[in-house]
Amino acid sequence: MVIEAMFDKLRTLQEILSEKIKLEHEVEEIPKILVTQEELLARLKKTFIDKNLEFEKCRVAETEYKALLEEAEAMREKSEKNMDGVNSQREYEALDKEIRDAADREQQYRKDLQREERVITDLAEQIKQSEALIDQQEKELEERRRGIEAEVAEKQAEIERLKEEERSLNAGLDPEVLFKFERIIRNKMGRGIVAIKGGVCMGCHMVLPVQFANLVHQGEDILFCPYCSRILYYEDTDQEGDYFNNEDAGSLSDLDDIDEDEYDDEAEDEESSAGMEYEE
Repeated sequence: MVIEAMFDKLRTLQEILSEKIKLEHEVEEIPKILVTQEELLARLKKTFIDKNLEFEKCRVAETEYKALLEEAEAMREKSEKNMDGVNSQREYEALDKEIRDAADREQQYRKDLQREERVITDLAEQIKQSEALIDQQEKELEERRRGIEAEVAEKQAEIERLKEEERSLNAGLDPEVLFKFERIIRNKMGRGIVAIKGGVCMGCHMVLPVQFANLVHQGEDILFCPYCSRILYYEDTDQEGDYFNNEDAGSLSDLDDIDEDEYDDEAEDEESSAGMEYEE
C-alpha cells in the first residue's frame, strides 16, 4: 500500500531528523560552555588591571611621603642646630615648638610611608598571583577551545551524514509535508508521526472527532492532528470497532435520528399557539 510505505519512510525519516536536530542543538550549545570560563578570565584581567592601577597610586604616594619625611627631618635638624644660637627664652620656646612640630610630622609621615610600603608589598604579591592565574586560565581556555573545535567538527560531520540519508529518503515525498514534518519534530521533542489508538492521538492524548478518526483509519491520505499538528496513522487495538461508530459521538449523533415529520409537526404546533396568543 502506497500510504503505508510513505508512513514507513516518515518513521525512518523521523529518527534521522530527530538525531540531526539533536546534534545541531548540541553544536549551538557547545560554545556556550566556554562563556563561564571566558567571563572568569575577563574578571581576572579586570582585577589585575585594577590592582596595577592601585599599585601605581601607592607608589606615587610612597614617593610623596618620602619627600615629606625628608623635608620634616631637614626642618627638625635645622631647628635643632639653631638652638645653639638662642639668646632669649622667647626664641628658645619658638624653636622648641618648631622642633616638636617637625618631629610630629616626621613621625606621621614615617607611619604613612610604612603603611604604603605594606600595601605595595601586598599588592605586588596579589598582582603576581593574578598574573599566574590569568596565564593558567588562558592555557586551559585554549585547550578547551581546541577540544570544542574538534568536537564540533565531529558532530558537523555526523550531521552531514544524516543529511545525506535525509535527502535519499525525501525522494517521492511532498515537499510541503516534509517542511511541516521537520518543523513538527523540532517543536514536539522529536515526535512528528504518532498513532491513533482508540480514537485518541498518542501525541497529545486528545480524543479526535469520530469522522476524522475514520479518515485516518482509511489511510488514503496524510492527515495532521488538529490539536498537536503531528502526522497521524491508525494502529489496531483490542477495541478497534468501538471507536468508529456513531455511538461514540454521544448525544450529538442522536440528532440525526430525529424524524423530520415529527420536527415539522412540532413546528406547526408552535406556530398555531403563537397565532392564538396574537388574536387574544
